[in-house]
Amino acid sequence: MTGRPVFRELSHDEMVTLLSRNHVARIAFTLHDQVSIQPVHYVYHEGWLYGRTAPGTKLSTIAHQPWVALEIDEVRSTFDWASVVVHGKFDVLDETWHQPETLQRAVSLLQGLIPGSLQDDDPVPFRTVLFRIYTSEITGRACSLDSPGA
Repeated sequence: MTGRPVFRELSHDEMVTLLSRNHVARIAFTLHDQVSIQPVHYVYHEGWLYGRTAPGTKLSTIAHQPWVALEIDEVRSTFDWASVVVHGKFDVLDETWHQPETLQRAVSLLQGLIPGSLQDDDPVPFRTVLFRIYTSEITGRACSLDSPGA
């Protein structure tokens, strides 16, 4: 190791760039006294994270407590990384409560990430539930090594 680790807060622009360039996060959600964490694919667009998931326990749990946290990391080495944490409300997208434009935007963004999404050639056809999370709070930190002698 050359140099000492330097820790810093990420700027808003750095956090948005990290969110935009990555597409896998860990989502944390809670019910009563248990916290669960699971990986999810997402696309970041204009303050929202869009994704899709399969029906099941995660959705049932989040229905009772829709506030979630997501963490997105870029780790190059022990002292060379950046991490963003997003807090927001998990919102299931459906035709009953959302405008067609919102649904189409979500589908289009997800098809840009995974071609064939929600079509006949969908690689994960069991993920039928669209969701979005507004990034109501974003925090980020990074670590890098300073130059020796600096």
